[in-house]
Amino acid sequence: MASVLPASNKSMKSDRNTNVGKKFVHVQNPYLDLMDEDILYHFALGTKTHNLPVMFGDVKFVCVGGSSNRMKAFALRMHKELGCEGDGEEMKDICAGTDRFCMYKTGPVLSISHGMGVPSISVMLHELIKLLYHAQCCDVTIFRIGTSGGIGIEPGSVVITDTAVDSFFKPRFEQVIMDSIVTRSTELDRDLAEELFTCSKDFPHFPTLIGHTMCTDDFYEGQGRLDGALCSYSREKKLDYLKRAYKAGVRNIEMECTVFAAICGRCGIKAGVVCVTLLNRLEGDQITTPHDVLVEYQQRPQLLIATFIKQQLGLCRTPPPAPASPERTLQC
Repeated sequence: MASVLPASNKSMKSDRNTNVGKKFVHVQNPYLDLMDEDILYHFALGTKTHNLPVMFGDVKFVCVGGSSNRMKAFALRMHKELGCEGDGEEMKDICAGTDRFCMYKTGPVLSISHGMGVPSISVMLHELIKLLYHAQCCDVTIFRIGTSGGIGIEPGSVVITDTAVDSFFKPRFEQVIMDSIVTRSTELDRDLAEELFTCSKDFPHFPTLIGHTMCTDDFYEGQGRLDGALCSYSREKKLDYLKRAYKAGVRNIEMECTVFAAICGRCGIKAGVVCVTLLNRLEGDQITTPHDVLVEYQQRPQLLIATFIKQQLGLCRTPPPAPASPERTLQC
């Protein structure tokens, strides 16, 4: 817990208005500034119990992924890549007061787990964006890194999402709000996707491409698998659906990208999705790749995003290296 209590919502809003040229994180909720306290329940954080600007005000990059172990591993990777002191093993889970999500901070990089599926990542994103808002963060980029099933591409390929689409191959997210359905755009930052693709050329040992990512509500029937407890369709219908998805530009399938793109876009936050494929769904449904190979696959999005972040922070030398420009170090 921070020793200095946070400023009031009113004074924080004034601080945002005086910093011209910075793109502060905004929320689309007029009621937040009327609240005396905002409890981020699933993070075990709050605006009265924690000094969020002191704890998180320097955050520039947020990386989210489904697995808590994977996001801790990414935090440890960033600890090393950013040249922080120590081996990082003493790094503490900021959300240790809850068992819903994990959160680690390394310099200006926040690493958070989001669980599996739209409902879980939606809860995390609401509280994450409120945290960034209360912390007065500016010029923030959020990445989702994870695993997926490929369509028509080889296992181990890294897909950089240009557009998140639903099960009908449409760039939309349908949010049920009480008894109404609200449709939101799922367009992602195209320039960011191109920058990531350019960065991927540093890693010729694995294929990287830009394509549509399809989000489904389910791992089994929703993705046309034949190996679930329920299956009410034929193999032919499954293959026809996946081939139509490929023709529509879809290159991989997961279960979070549409709500991720919709919420980040609604709040004006630059966001990207980078996932590795564990199998080609046109060739099967079960993941039979050896465990050690899967572990290496899962590190590929982390490697790409870690390198991109270092470049953005000026910590990577662009070949040929400039002799008079030593790498910077960060306070972590």
